[in-house]
Amino acid sequence: MAHRFDFTVRSTDIDVIGHVNNAKYLEYMEWARFDWIWQLGFTLDELKRRQIMPVVVNININYRKELQMREEVHAITTVVKVGEKSFVIRHELFNEREQLVADGDVTMVMIDANTRRSTTLPVELVEALHAELAASRENKSTT
Repeated sequence: MAHRFDFTVRSTDIDVIGHVNNAKYLEYMEWARFDWIWQLGFTLDELKRRQIMPVVVNININYRKELQMREEVHAITTVVKVGEKSFVIRHELFNEREQLVADGDVTMVMIDANTRRSTTLPVELVEALHAELAASRENKSTT
């Protein structure tokens, strides 16, 4: 099922042009991503206990509309693909008028915290990712 994360554009997010700076969109996606993975049970403490870390290896982002200060925004996070050591998620940012303002696909690889090399995704995470992927596909087929 898609994960929703709500936030408000802050004054420190605005650039000299008067809209949200492009780099802030990546930060918004990061906030949503951390909230999403924590909701799956992979909190920072749990990741430390398992001695693993998910790291971003690729981001492809599309900027579609500008955001202004104090706008209410929500990020929707869904699973796109699940591999043995990596997964891809999609973030979609919507303004208060439900207009898509940005979307991005993020590829993450799980690494061993000690060796700093890629490692197999935990079984529980793979199961959760597949469940989310199936729910996303089912939701798309019913709409």
